[in-house]
Amino acid sequence: MVKLILRKQEYEVRPGMTLLDALKKNNILPEGVLCTRDGELITEDEILKDGDVIKLIAAISGG
Repeated sequence: MVKLILRKQEYEVRPGMTLLDALKKNNILPEGVLCTRDGELITEDEILKDGDVIKLIAAISGG
């Protein structure tokens, strides 16, 4: 399984899907988060592998 962690929430998704699909499946807006794996920024087209732990950091924008 792949874990997505946003604040104190954890979501589990199947490996083999893209990060974008995993975010959409859990109703997380891709524009609203920065995604990291092992401290490295990753893009939405990244294919998730079994055992990945993806930390989602809420992006704050002001106007």
